[in-house]
Amino acid sequence: MDKYINVPLSDEDARSLKSGDYVYLTGTIYTARDAAHKRMYEALERGEELPLDMKHNVIYYMGPSPAREGRPIGSAGPTTASRMDKYAPTLLDLGLKGMIGKGKRSQAVKDAIVRNGAVYFAAVGGAGALLSKSIIASEVIAYDDLGTEAIRRLKVKDFPVIVVIDAKGEDLYANAIKEYCRE
Repeated sequence: MDKYINVPLSDEDARSLKSGDYVYLTGTIYTARDAAHKRMYEALERGEELPLDMKHNVIYYMGPSPAREGRPIGSAGPTTASRMDKYAPTLLDLGLKGMIGKGKRSQAVKDAIVRNGAVYFAAVGGAGALLSKSIIASEVIAYDDLGTEAIRRLKVKDFPVIVVIDAKGEDLYANAIKEYCRE
């Protein structure tokens, strides 16, 4: 089912999404990859504030290529989400409501998704140029020294994603295997 959702993501919207739903996000999301996650985690360990409030926000695991003239961002494809699994439960417990990436997640992340009524979305890998067309503005807000791994605030319009793990813990990857594999 196609759904159009505004972000930041409300508790109600997050809980209404079901594994397998096609979703188009409009509003503000943030980017962060490995290095930014590590830096945020270390800041929390030192008792410091994060550069963005996690509450109801969505983080896209992406590091863009340089923008071409007249565009806010270059190719913007997802990176492998499991590389953030060490940090994701902590951020979810701080109120992060959604994550966008590609690939499977650990059981600890799945448990944190359910515990916090959050959602994990997949963006189509290899389609970064197409995905970038849904990004209408991009601004580095933290860790500029990390280059493409800096934290960015993105304004998106109808950004296409698929719900992989919903707030109840239903996992599209696991369920699809069961549904389509014959013994």
